[in-house]
Amino acid sequence: MEQKKVLIVDDEIHIVHVVAIKLRNNGYEVISANNGAEAYELACDIKPDIIVTDFQMPVMTGMELVEKLRENEQTKNIPVIMLTARSFAVTKEQREQLHISDCLSKPFSPRELLVNIEDILYQNELVAEAK
Repeated sequence: MEQKKVLIVDDEIHIVHVVAIKLRNNGYEVISANNGAEAYELACDIKPDIIVTDFQMPVMTGMELVEKLRENEQTKNIPVIMLTARSFAVTKEQREQLHISDCLSKPFSPRELLVNIEDILYQNELVAEAK
C-alpha cells in the first residue's frame, strides 16, 4: 500500500515536530511548511493526501491557504484539517464553503489528530470507490 502524504503547516516548530513523529510512527510520509505560502507551493508540487494547517500564521493564514487551494483545479479536493487557538474559531459557514474537513482546538493531542486524519482519508477512499 502506498504511503499517505500529510502536509503539516504551522509556524510553531514544536507542534510540527510532535505531529510529525506521531504520523511517521503510524506509517505516514510527512512534509512540513511554516507558513501558508510555502505550504501552497508544496501542495501544488507534491499533492498530499491531506493537509493539517494552523489558522494563524505569518505570510499567509490557514484560511487564505485553503481559499487558494480550493481555487486550484489540482488541489481543490485535498482534505484540510484546521488547527485553531480558541480565540480564532472558524465559523460553520467558512467550514462548509471551504470544505474544511475538521477543526481542532489547540492544545490537541497528536493521537486525536491521527484518528481524525485516518477517519477523513478512510471516508475519502469510500467516496472514491463509490464513483
